[in-house]
Amino acid sequence: MSEHEHDEEGYSGSAVLVFGEDAVPVEVDLRGYFQPIDGRYHWYGRVKASDDVTSRVEGGARKAVLRTPTGEAEGTLTDQDPWGRYRVGGTSTPPYRIEEPVEH
Repeated sequence: MSEHEHDEEGYSGSAVLVFGEDAVPVEVDLRGYFQPIDGRYHWYGRVKASDDVTSRVEGGARKAVLRTPTGEAEGTLTDQDPWGRYRVGGTSTPPYRIEEPVEH
């Protein structure tokens, strides 16, 4: 493994983006890894194209709570790709369950 590779975990499936009081059902593909240099978990991924998400982001909403069946976390929505998917990410406990590290 090179120094730039990470042992990534993730989640793909249904989720909900919560913008204030509004909950928007979405499909996501998420990955993440623990960064030992800063001591935090970095998670990121894409939200499948959604007119509801696009209208909120174009209206200025960039922060949202992302909920999956196993967790939730605040994330930031950024660039939209050519297929209409927004990048989402955060630095925190991820919005999905991760395996605890095995102690040696």
